[in-house]
Amino acid sequence: MAAHSAGILLHRMAASGLEVFIGHMGGPFWARKQERAWSIPKGEADPGESDLAVALREFAEEVGAPAPDADYLELGTFRYSSGKTLTVFAGDAPAFDPDRIVSSTFELEWPPRSGRTQRFPELDAARWVPTVEARSLLVAAQVPALDALTQVRSSAQET
Repeated sequence: MAAHSAGILLHRMAASGLEVFIGHMGGPFWARKQERAWSIPKGEADPGESDLAVALREFAEEVGAPAPDADYLELGTFRYSSGKTLTVFAGDAPAFDPDRIVSSTFELEWPPRSGRTQRFPELDAARWVPTVEARSLLVAAQVPALDALTQVRSSAQET
């Protein structure tokens, strides 16, 4: 059975337009990459855990700050080519601006076949990014969440 994750896509309106808060994936594989190397703060669900609870927990673990108080709206569930699914919740958080990112870490044998294990942050950076820029930075499977967010915001402005 494919893994299921949940995450939070914070957004705000800035002078330049709609921005989203995303993180650069940590570890040696992503170190020198920008395009398709950023992600919505997210993580895997434990059995019986609600998607919103997962998203809130993982945001705090990956960013190092709790997700801000917001009215979170489920944007949908999006499928990766691997079969993994990601449920994304959007929250309008114009005042969210952490001083620094303190992400949880993971262990990896590095360099490969060296027998040495090193710890790396899950996210090594996070920042607000215009949605136009986020389209090329986010991993491809998460781009449809931007489309869903744009559609929700357009619908809300029409009413």
